[in-house]
Amino acid sequence: MFINNFDPVAFNFFSLEIRWYSLAYIFGIIIGWFYCKKYLIKDRSILNIFDDLLTYLIIGIILGGRLGYVLIYNFDYYLNNLSEILMIWKGGMSFHGGLVGVIISILFFSKKNNLNPFIFLDLISVVAPIGIFFGRIANFLNSELYGKETEIFWSVIFPKIDNLTRHPSQIYEAIFEGLILFLILNLLVKKNMLYKKGMISSYFLIFYSLFRFSLEFFREPDPQIGYLIIGMTMGQVLSVFLFTIGIGLFFKKK
Repeated sequence: MFINNFDPVAFNFFSLEIRWYSLAYIFGIIIGWFYCKKYLIKDRSILNIFDDLLTYLIIGIILGGRLGYVLIYNFDYYLNNLSEILMIWKGGMSFHGGLVGVIISILFFSKKNNLNPFIFLDLISVVAPIGIFFGRIANFLNSELYGKETEIFWSVIFPKIDNLTRHPSQIYEAIFEGLILFLILNLLVKKNMLYKKGMISSYFLIFYSLFRFSLEFFREPDPQIGYLIIGMTMGQVLSVFLFTIGIGLFFKKK
């Protein structure tokens, strides 16, 4: 058993609070950007414009992730607290919303440069698990998205929530949606899958959805939503939808 007493604030810089959540996004983006340029991009023309894509991605991640959370997970609350929509440092980001934001930003960037959007969608799919890993670790440090009650010996108590021993579901997701998914996609890259435009993107959607759907069984549902159709959480419903898109894309590209 482990007691999670982590402070969501990593450190203070003068009067500015630097939170783990913010650092997760910063490190995820920087490491993903570096990995793409150093190990994935072989085409010099793509390498020359890849830095320009970074601004589009950051906007897409932040706007998509935040709006996704507001509209999908907590619409009633933010409808009555409009000023808090911009307070992203307090947490409240949706992976699925961020995914839509990234896709839209890449479509705009690709159209501007007259390139196949799957060139960039595939690249970002390979490194996205890096950001997911850091994001889930930040969720753990923030005592959010915690797991269901359990008596397993690696259980965790989140004193900010209650005194129950719970599954560290954030760590499960960091391992499977982050580390393992990253390894799977990089194994596919070694098989030259990046040259088959769209295939890496389809694998990302399929495997992420499978991992997310399975791990949601260890996680408490969002309290403001609870369980939905046939006892599924919102995360599972969205994962089924994403899995369907991934399968469709796989057969279309194959």
